[in-house]
Amino acid sequence: MKKERTNFASKAGMIAATVGSAVGLGNVWRFPNEVQSGGGAAFLIVYILCILVLGLPVMLAEFSLGRGGQSDVIGVYRKLTPGKKWWLGGAIALLAAYTISCYYMVVAGWTLEYLVQSVSGSLYEVAPGGTLKSTLEATLAENVAAVWSPLLASLLVVGANIFILLRGVQKGIEKMSNILMPVLFLLLLILCCVTLSLPGAADGLLFFLRPDFSEVTPAVVMNALGQAFFSLSLGMGILVTYSSYFPKRDNLVLTGVTVTACDFLVALLMGFIIFPAVMTFGLGGNEAGLESTALVFITLPEVFAQMGGTQVWSTVFFTLLFIAAVTSTISISEVSILYFQDRHRFSRRKATLVVLLPLVALSPLCSLSNGALADLKIAGLTLFDFLDTYSTNFLLPLAALVTCIYGGWVLKKQRFVESELTNGGRINRFSARYTVFMIRWIAPLCLGAIIVYQLLYML
Repeated sequence: MKKERTNFASKAGMIAATVGSAVGLGNVWRFPNEVQSGGGAAFLIVYILCILVLGLPVMLAEFSLGRGGQSDVIGVYRKLTPGKKWWLGGAIALLAAYTISCYYMVVAGWTLEYLVQSVSGSLYEVAPGGTLKSTLEATLAENVAAVWSPLLASLLVVGANIFILLRGVQKGIEKMSNILMPVLFLLLLILCCVTLSLPGAADGLLFFLRPDFSEVTPAVVMNALGQAFFSLSLGMGILVTYSSYFPKRDNLVLTGVTVTACDFLVALLMGFIIFPAVMTFGLGGNEAGLESTALVFITLPEVFAQMGGTQVWSTVFFTLLFIAAVTSTISISEVSILYFQDRHRFSRRKATLVVLLPLVALSPLCSLSNGALADLKIAGLTLFDFLDTYSTNFLLPLAALVTCIYGGWVLKKQRFVESELTNGGRINRFSARYTVFMIRWIAPLCLGAIIVYQLLYML
Protein backbone atom coordinates (compact mmCIF):
# COMPACT_ATOMS: atom_id res chain seq x y z
CA MET A 1 0.00 0.00 0.00
CA LYS A 2 1.31 3.45 -0.95
CA LYS A 3 2.15 5.56 2.07
CA GLU A 4 -0.07 8.65 2.41
CA ARG A 5 1.82 11.85 1.69
CA THR A 6 2.62 14.10 4.64
CA ASN A 7 0.81 17.44 4.64
CA PHE A 8 1.13 20.47 6.85
CA ALA A 9 -1.00 19.94 9.94
CA SER A 10 -2.77 23.32 9.94
CA LYS A 11 -3.50 26.30 7.71
CA ALA A 12 -1.54 28.60 10.03
CA GLY A 13 1.42 26.23 10.02
CA MET A 14 1.30 25.94 6.24
CA ILE A 15 1.32 29.74 5.83
CA ALA A 16 4.07 30.18 8.44
CA ALA A 17 6.28 27.56 6.80
CA THR A 18 5.74 28.95 3.29
CA VAL A 19 6.32 32.53 4.44
CA GLY A 20 9.46 31.29 6.18
CA SER A 21 10.61 29.70 2.93
CA ALA A 22 10.30 33.04 1.14
CA VAL A 23 11.32 35.44 3.92
CA GLY A 24 15.05 35.21 4.38
CA LEU A 25 18.33 36.97 3.89
CA GLY A 26 17.11 38.35 0.57
CA ASN A 27 14.63 40.56 2.44
CA VAL A 28 16.64 41.43 5.52
CA TRP A 29 20.11 41.70 3.99
CA ARG A 30 19.89 42.35 0.26
CA PHE A 31 16.72 44.45 -0.11
CA PRO A 32 17.85 47.63 1.77
CA ASN A 33 21.06 47.78 -0.26
CA GLU A 34 19.15 47.41 -3.54
CA VAL A 35 16.82 50.23 -2.48
CA GLN A 36 19.74 52.48 -1.58
CA SER A 37 21.71 51.84 -4.76
CA GLY A 38 18.52 52.02 -6.88
CA GLY A 39 17.44 55.50 -5.81
CA GLY A 40 15.11 54.79 -2.89
CA ALA A 41 11.38 54.87 -3.54
CA ALA A 42 11.79 54.66 -7.34
CA PHE A 43 13.33 51.22 -6.90
CA LEU A 44 10.59 50.31 -4.42
CA ILE A 45 7.84 51.08 -6.95
CA VAL A 46 9.57 49.13 -9.72
CA TYR A 47 10.05 46.27 -7.25
CA ILE A 48 6.33 46.19 -6.42
CA LEU A 49 5.47 46.07 -10.12
CA CYS A 50 7.96 43.23 -10.60
CA ILE A 51 6.30 41.26 -7.80
CA LEU A 52 2.90 41.63 -9.47
CA VAL A 53 4.15 40.96 -13.00
CA LEU A 54 6.72 38.26 -12.29
CA GLY A 55 6.78 37.18 -8.67
CA LEU A 56 3.20 36.24 -7.85
CA PRO A 57 2.35 34.51 -11.18
CA VAL A 58 5.53 32.41 -11.11
CA MET A 59 4.89 31.56 -7.46
CA LEU A 60 1.38 30.37 -8.31
CA ALA A 61 2.74 28.32 -11.23
CA GLU A 62 5.19 26.61 -8.86
CA PHE A 63 2.43 26.04 -6.30
CA SER A 64 0.30 24.42 -9.02
CA LEU A 65 3.06 22.06 -10.11
CA GLY A 66 3.94 21.11 -6.54
CA ARG A 67 0.45 20.41 -5.24
CA GLY A 68 -0.79 18.92 -8.51
CA GLY A 69 2.28 16.75 -9.03
CA GLN A 70 2.55 15.71 -5.34
CA SER A 71 6.24 14.99 -5.73
CA ASP A 72 9.73 16.48 -5.56
CA VAL A 73 10.99 19.16 -7.92
CA ILE A 74 12.10 16.61 -10.54
CA GLY A 75 9.34 14.10 -9.87
CA VAL A 76 6.52 16.53 -10.76
CA TYR A 77 7.81 16.78 -14.33
CA ARG A 78 8.29 13.01 -14.64
CA LYS A 79 4.82 12.40 -13.25
CA LEU A 80 2.98 14.93 -15.40
CA THR A 81 4.87 14.31 -18.66
CA PRO A 82 6.49 10.84 -18.37
CA GLY A 83 9.20 10.03 -20.86
CA LYS A 84 9.86 13.68 -21.71
CA LYS A 85 12.97 15.74 -20.93
CA TRP A 86 11.17 18.51 -19.08
CA TRP A 87 12.43 17.06 -15.80
CA LEU A 88 15.70 18.85 -16.62
CA GLY A 89 14.00 22.07 -15.49
CA GLY A 90 13.55 20.51 -12.07
CA ALA A 91 17.15 19.32 -12.13
CA ILE A 92 18.31 22.91 -12.71
CA ALA A 93 16.27 24.08 -9.71
CA LEU A 94 17.64 21.22 -7.59
CA LEU A 95 21.21 22.09 -8.58
CA ALA A 96 20.61 25.76 -7.80
CA ALA A 97 19.14 24.96 -4.38
CA TYR A 98 22.06 22.78 -3.36
CA THR A 99 24.76 25.17 -4.57
CA ILE A 100 23.04 28.01 -2.71
CA SER A 101 22.85 25.89 0.45
CA CYS A 102 26.65 25.42 0.32
CA TYR A 103 27.38 29.12 0.83
CA TYR A 104 24.17 30.08 2.65
CA MET A 105 25.31 27.98 5.59
CA VAL A 106 28.39 30.21 5.70
CA VAL A 107 26.37 33.43 5.60
CA ALA A 108 24.09 32.06 8.32
CA GLY A 109 27.24 31.32 10.31
CA TRP A 110 28.28 34.96 10.05
CA THR A 111 24.95 36.05 11.51
CA LEU A 112 25.46 33.59 14.37
CA GLU A 113 28.94 35.01 15.06
CA TYR A 114 27.58 38.55 15.19
CA LEU A 115 24.75 37.45 17.45
CA VAL A 116 27.22 35.92 19.92
CA GLN A 117 29.45 39.00 19.75
CA SER A 118 26.43 41.26 20.32
CA VAL A 119 25.36 39.30 23.40
CA SER A 120 28.89 39.37 24.85
CA GLY A 121 29.49 43.01 23.88
CA SER A 122 32.80 42.17 22.19
CA LEU A 123 31.46 43.56 18.90
CA TYR A 124 31.67 47.07 20.36
CA GLU A 125 35.09 46.85 22.01
CA VAL A 126 37.11 49.45 20.11
CA ALA A 127 40.70 48.48 19.34
CA PRO A 128 43.39 50.67 20.96
CA GLY A 129 44.10 53.72 18.80
CA GLY A 130 41.22 52.91 16.47
CA THR A 131 37.66 54.03 15.87
CA LEU A 132 34.47 52.04 16.10
CA LYS A 133 34.17 51.98 12.31
CA SER A 134 37.72 50.70 11.81
CA THR A 135 37.13 48.11 14.54
CA LEU A 136 33.90 46.94 12.90
CA GLU A 137 35.62 46.77 9.51
CA ALA A 138 38.38 44.65 11.04
CA THR A 139 35.79 42.45 12.76
CA LEU A 140 33.96 41.88 9.48
CA ALA A 141 37.19 41.01 7.68
CA GLU A 142 38.15 38.62 10.47
CA ASN A 143 34.72 36.98 10.69
CA VAL A 144 34.63 36.45 6.92
CA ALA A 145 38.24 35.47 6.24
CA ALA A 146 39.32 33.75 9.46
CA VAL A 147 39.77 29.98 9.54
CA TRP A 148 38.28 28.56 12.70
CA SER A 149 35.44 30.84 13.82
CA PRO A 150 33.53 30.83 10.48
CA LEU A 151 34.09 27.08 10.18
CA LEU A 152 32.65 26.43 13.62
CA ALA A 153 29.73 28.80 13.05
CA SER A 154 28.77 27.24 9.70
CA LEU A 155 29.03 23.75 11.18
CA LEU A 156 26.70 24.78 14.01
CA VAL A 157 24.21 26.02 11.43
CA VAL A 158 24.45 22.72 9.54
CA GLY A 159 23.87 20.92 12.83
CA ALA A 160 20.78 23.04 13.57
CA ASN A 161 19.44 22.21 10.11
CA ILE A 162 19.98 18.49 10.67
CA PHE A 163 18.21 18.66 14.04
CA ILE A 164 15.14 20.44 12.63
CA LEU A 165 14.89 18.56 9.34
CA LEU A 166 15.26 15.12 10.92
CA ARG A 167 12.00 15.81 12.74
CA GLY A 168 10.10 15.96 9.46
CA VAL A 169 7.54 18.29 7.92
CA GLN A 170 5.07 18.74 10.79
CA LYS A 171 7.30 18.33 13.86
CA GLY A 172 10.34 19.98 12.27
CA ILE A 173 9.65 22.54 9.53
CA GLU A 174 6.10 23.48 10.56
CA LYS A 175 6.81 23.65 14.28
CA MET A 176 9.98 25.67 13.72
CA SER A 177 8.09 28.09 11.46
CA ASN A 178 5.22 28.50 13.92
CA ILE A 179 7.73 29.65 16.53
CA LEU A 180 10.30 31.60 14.51
CA MET A 181 8.07 33.56 12.11
CA PRO A 182 6.00 35.31 14.82
CA VAL A 183 9.27 36.07 16.65
CA LEU A 184 10.76 37.52 13.45
CA PHE A 185 7.78 39.84 12.89
CA LEU A 186 7.77 40.86 16.58
CA LEU A 187 11.48 41.79 16.43
CA LEU A 188 10.89 43.73 13.22
CA LEU A 189 8.09 45.73 14.83
CA ILE A 190 10.18 46.45 17.93
CA LEU A 191 13.09 47.74 15.86
CA CYS A 192 10.69 49.80 13.71
CA CYS A 193 9.26 51.51 16.77
CA VAL A 194 12.77 52.36 17.93
CA THR A 195 14.15 53.70 14.64
CA LEU A 196 10.99 55.62 13.71
CA SER A 197 11.35 57.55 16.97
CA LEU A 198 14.87 58.75 16.03
CA PRO A 199 15.38 62.46 15.11
CA GLY A 200 16.19 61.75 11.45
CA ALA A 201 13.34 59.32 10.86
CA ALA A 202 11.40 61.71 8.61
CA ASP A 203 14.37 62.22 6.27
CA GLY A 204 14.96 58.48 6.10
CA LEU A 205 11.32 57.78 5.29
CA LEU A 206 11.37 60.54 2.67
CA PHE A 207 14.28 58.85 0.89
CA PHE A 208 12.59 55.46 1.16
CA LEU A 209 9.07 56.52 0.13
CA ARG A 210 9.38 59.58 -2.17
CA PRO A 211 10.23 58.42 -5.70
CA ASP A 212 12.72 60.05 -8.04
CA PHE A 213 12.06 58.35 -11.36
CA SER A 214 15.16 59.92 -12.91
CA GLU A 215 17.05 57.26 -10.98
CA VAL A 216 15.29 54.44 -12.85
CA THR A 217 17.63 52.87 -15.42
CA PRO A 218 17.58 49.51 -17.22
CA ALA A 219 20.04 48.24 -14.62
CA VAL A 220 17.70 49.28 -11.79
CA VAL A 221 14.79 47.48 -13.48
CA MET A 222 16.90 44.33 -13.90
CA ASN A 223 17.97 44.52 -10.25
CA ALA A 224 14.35 44.97 -9.16
CA LEU A 225 13.32 41.93 -11.22
CA GLY A 226 16.16 39.94 -9.69
CA GLN A 227 15.27 41.07 -6.17
CA ALA A 228 11.60 40.14 -6.62
CA PHE A 229 12.72 36.80 -7.97
CA PHE A 230 15.29 36.13 -5.23
CA SER A 231 13.23 37.36 -2.28
CA LEU A 232 10.27 35.10 -3.16
CA SER A 233 12.56 32.05 -3.54
CA LEU A 234 11.52 31.45 -7.14
CA GLY A 235 13.37 28.95 -9.30
CA MET A 236 14.94 27.10 -6.36
CA GLY A 237 12.38 24.32 -6.15
CA ILE A 238 11.41 25.49 -2.66
CA LEU A 239 7.85 26.48 -3.53
CA VAL A 240 7.29 23.33 -5.60
CA THR A 241 8.57 21.27 -2.65
CA TYR A 242 6.55 23.03 0.05
CA SER A 243 3.35 23.11 -2.01
CA SER A 244 3.56 19.33 -2.44
CA TYR A 245 2.70 19.28 1.28
CA PHE A 246 -0.38 21.52 0.76
CA PRO A 247 -3.79 19.87 1.21
CA LYS A 248 -5.90 19.59 -1.95
CA ARG A 249 -8.61 21.85 -0.57
CA ASP A 250 -6.24 24.79 -0.08
CA ASN A 251 -6.90 28.03 -1.96
CA LEU A 252 -3.56 28.42 -3.76
CA VAL A 253 -4.21 31.98 -4.93
CA LEU A 254 -5.07 33.17 -1.41
CA THR A 255 -1.99 31.39 -0.05
CA GLY A 256 0.20 32.95 -2.74
CA VAL A 257 -1.14 36.44 -2.09
CA THR A 258 -0.68 35.99 1.68
CA VAL A 259 2.90 34.74 1.33
CA THR A 260 3.79 37.51 -1.14
CA ALA A 261 2.24 40.18 1.09
CA CYS A 262 4.11 38.93 4.18
CA ASP A 263 7.34 38.72 2.21
CA PHE A 264 6.93 42.30 0.99
CA LEU A 265 5.96 43.46 4.48
CA VAL A 266 9.27 42.16 5.87
CA ALA A 267 11.19 44.03 3.17
CA LEU A 268 9.17 47.20 3.85
CA LEU A 269 9.77 46.99 7.59
CA MET A 270 13.50 46.59 6.97
CA GLY A 271 13.41 49.84 5.03
CA PHE A 272 11.62 51.50 7.95
CA ILE A 273 14.36 50.22 10.25
CA ILE A 274 17.48 50.99 8.26
CA PHE A 275 16.91 54.32 6.46
CA PRO A 276 15.69 56.40 9.43
CA ALA A 277 18.64 55.05 11.42
CA VAL A 278 21.36 55.77 8.88
CA MET A 279 19.90 59.23 8.19
CA THR A 280 19.78 60.11 11.87
CA PHE A 281 23.45 59.33 12.41
CA GLY A 282 24.74 60.28 8.95
CA LEU A 283 26.05 56.79 8.25
CA GLY A 284 25.16 56.19 4.63
CA GLY A 285 22.11 58.30 3.99
CA ASN A 286 21.36 58.42 0.31
CA GLU A 287 24.85 57.53 -0.88
CA ALA A 288 24.45 54.85 -3.51
CA GLY A 289 26.50 51.72 -3.63
CA LEU A 290 26.97 50.88 0.02
CA GLU A 291 27.42 47.12 -0.09
CA SER A 292 24.87 45.01 1.73
CA THR A 293 27.56 43.28 3.79
CA ALA A 294 28.88 46.63 5.03
CA LEU A 295 25.36 47.98 5.57
CA VAL A 296 24.36 45.10 7.83
CA PHE A 297 27.63 44.28 9.57
CA ILE A 298 29.27 47.74 9.84
CA THR A 299 26.76 50.57 9.40
CA LEU A 300 23.95 49.14 11.55
CA PRO A 301 26.29 48.27 14.45
CA GLU A 302 27.50 51.88 14.25
CA VAL A 303 23.88 52.96 14.57
CA PHE A 304 23.31 50.71 17.57
CA ALA A 305 26.47 52.08 19.22
CA GLN A 306 24.93 55.56 19.19
CA MET A 307 21.66 54.42 20.73
CA GLY A 308 20.90 53.69 24.35
CA GLY A 309 20.93 49.98 25.09
CA THR A 310 23.46 49.18 22.36
CA GLN A 311 23.84 45.50 23.19
CA VAL A 312 20.09 44.99 23.47
CA TRP A 313 19.27 46.42 20.03
CA SER A 314 22.27 44.76 18.43
CA THR A 315 21.22 41.41 19.91
CA VAL A 316 17.63 41.89 18.75
CA PHE A 317 18.72 42.71 15.19
CA PHE A 318 21.18 39.85 14.79
CA THR A 319 18.65 37.46 16.32
CA LEU A 320 16.28 38.64 13.58
CA LEU A 321 18.97 38.13 10.94
CA PHE A 322 19.83 34.66 12.27
CA ILE A 323 16.16 33.61 12.18
CA ALA A 324 15.94 34.76 8.56
CA ALA A 325 19.09 32.80 7.77
CA VAL A 326 17.82 29.61 9.43
CA THR A 327 14.46 29.70 7.65
CA SER A 328 16.35 30.16 4.37
CA THR A 329 18.71 27.23 4.91
CA ILE A 330 15.92 24.93 6.12
CA SER A 331 13.74 25.52 3.07
CA ILE A 332 16.61 25.21 0.60
CA SER A 333 17.78 21.94 2.15
CA GLU A 334 14.27 20.47 2.07
CA VAL A 335 14.30 20.60 -1.75
CA SER A 336 17.09 18.02 -1.93
CA ILE A 337 15.75 15.96 0.97
CA LEU A 338 12.37 15.45 -0.69
CA TYR A 339 14.13 14.52 -3.93
CA PHE A 340 15.97 11.64 -2.23
CA GLN A 341 12.81 10.58 -0.40
CA ASP A 342 10.62 10.53 -3.51
CA ARG A 343 13.04 9.50 -6.26
CA HIS A 344 15.28 7.09 -4.36
CA ARG A 345 12.87 5.99 -1.60
CA PHE A 346 15.24 7.06 1.17
CA SER A 347 13.91 7.33 4.70
CA ARG A 348 13.62 10.83 6.15
CA ARG A 349 16.70 10.24 8.29
CA LYS A 350 18.84 8.87 5.47
CA ALA A 351 17.80 11.62 3.04
CA THR A 352 18.54 14.37 5.58
CA LEU A 353 22.00 13.00 6.35
CA VAL A 354 22.85 12.40 2.67
CA VAL A 355 21.96 16.00 1.86
CA LEU A 356 23.45 17.79 4.86
CA LEU A 357 26.52 15.80 5.89
CA PRO A 358 28.44 16.75 2.68
CA LEU A 359 27.92 20.38 3.71
CA VAL A 360 30.16 19.67 6.69
CA ALA A 361 32.97 19.75 4.10
CA LEU A 362 31.50 21.92 1.32
CA SER A 363 30.45 24.86 3.49
CA PRO A 364 33.89 25.14 5.15
CA LEU A 365 35.44 25.13 1.68
CA CYS A 366 33.20 28.06 0.74
CA SER A 367 34.19 29.80 3.96
CA LEU A 368 37.90 29.21 3.41
CA SER A 369 37.63 30.59 -0.13
CA ASN A 370 37.14 34.00 1.49
CA GLY A 371 40.46 33.67 3.30
CA ALA A 372 43.05 30.88 3.26
CA LEU A 373 41.91 29.52 -0.15
CA ALA A 374 41.20 32.91 -1.76
CA ASP A 375 43.84 32.31 -4.44
CA LEU A 376 41.94 29.30 -5.79
CA LYS A 377 39.73 30.76 -8.52
CA ILE A 378 36.95 29.40 -10.72
CA ALA A 379 36.30 31.59 -13.77
CA GLY A 380 38.18 34.33 -11.93
CA LEU A 381 36.00 34.06 -8.82
CA THR A 382 36.45 32.48 -5.41
CA LEU A 383 34.37 29.37 -4.77
CA PHE A 384 31.97 31.39 -2.59
CA ASP A 385 31.48 34.11 -5.23
CA PHE A 386 31.28 31.58 -8.08
CA LEU A 387 28.43 29.64 -6.44
CA ASP A 388 26.66 32.87 -5.51
CA THR A 389 27.00 34.47 -8.95
CA TYR A 390 26.11 31.55 -11.17
CA SER A 391 23.33 30.07 -9.06
CA THR A 392 21.42 33.27 -8.33
CA ASN A 393 22.07 35.12 -11.59
CA PHE A 394 21.68 32.26 -14.05
CA LEU A 395 20.32 28.99 -12.64
CA LEU A 396 17.37 30.49 -10.78
CA PRO A 397 15.88 32.52 -13.66
CA LEU A 398 16.54 29.61 -16.03
CA ALA A 399 14.64 27.18 -13.80
CA ALA A 400 11.76 29.66 -13.45
CA LEU A 401 11.69 30.17 -17.22
CA VAL A 402 11.29 26.41 -17.71
CA THR A 403 8.49 26.41 -15.12
CA CYS A 404 6.61 29.14 -16.99
CA ILE A 405 6.98 27.47 -20.40
CA TYR A 406 6.04 24.10 -18.94
CA GLY A 407 3.02 25.28 -16.95
CA GLY A 408 1.83 27.77 -19.55
CA TRP A 409 2.39 25.85 -22.78
CA VAL A 410 3.30 22.19 -22.29
CA LEU A 411 0.36 21.60 -19.94
CA LYS A 412 -1.90 23.93 -21.92
CA LYS A 413 -4.26 21.26 -23.25
CA GLN A 414 -4.89 19.85 -19.80
CA ARG A 415 -5.39 23.41 -18.44
CA PHE A 416 -3.38 22.07 -15.52
CA VAL A 417 -2.37 25.33 -13.84
CA GLU A 418 -5.85 26.82 -14.20
CA SER A 419 -7.43 23.67 -12.76
CA GLU A 420 -5.14 23.69 -9.73
CA LEU A 421 -5.65 27.39 -9.05
CA THR A 422 -9.43 27.09 -9.28
CA ASN A 423 -9.64 23.76 -7.41
CA GLY A 424 -11.31 22.15 -10.38
CA GLY A 425 -13.18 25.26 -11.58
CA ARG A 426 -14.80 26.20 -8.28
CA ILE A 427 -12.83 29.33 -7.23
CA ASN A 428 -10.49 32.10 -8.41
CA ARG A 429 -11.30 31.87 -12.12
CA PHE A 430 -10.22 35.43 -12.95
CA SER A 431 -6.95 35.22 -11.02
CA ALA A 432 -6.24 31.83 -12.58
CA ARG A 433 -6.69 33.23 -16.09
CA TYR A 434 -4.48 36.20 -15.20
CA THR A 435 -1.78 33.86 -13.90
CA VAL A 436 -1.88 31.65 -16.99
CA PHE A 437 -1.64 34.71 -19.28
CA MET A 438 1.34 36.06 -17.34
CA ILE A 439 3.31 32.80 -17.30
CA ARG A 440 2.65 32.23 -21.01
CA TRP A 441 3.57 35.66 -22.30
CA ILE A 442 4.94 38.22 -19.85
CA ALA A 443 7.02 36.25 -17.32
CA PRO A 444 9.04 34.36 -20.00
CA LEU A 445 9.95 37.67 -21.63
CA CYS A 446 11.05 39.15 -18.29
CA LEU A 447 13.00 36.03 -17.31
CA GLY A 448 14.61 35.84 -20.74
CA ALA A 449 15.68 39.47 -20.39
CA ILE A 450 17.22 38.72 -16.97
CA ILE A 451 19.16 35.75 -18.34
CA VAL A 452 20.47 37.68 -21.36
CA TYR A 453 21.39 40.67 -19.17
CA GLN A 454 23.21 38.49 -16.66
CA LEU A 455 25.07 36.58 -19.38
CA LEU A 456 26.22 39.83 -20.99
CA TYR A 457 27.19 41.17 -17.57
CA MET A 458 29.16 38.03 -16.68
CA LEU A 459 30.90 38.02 -20.06
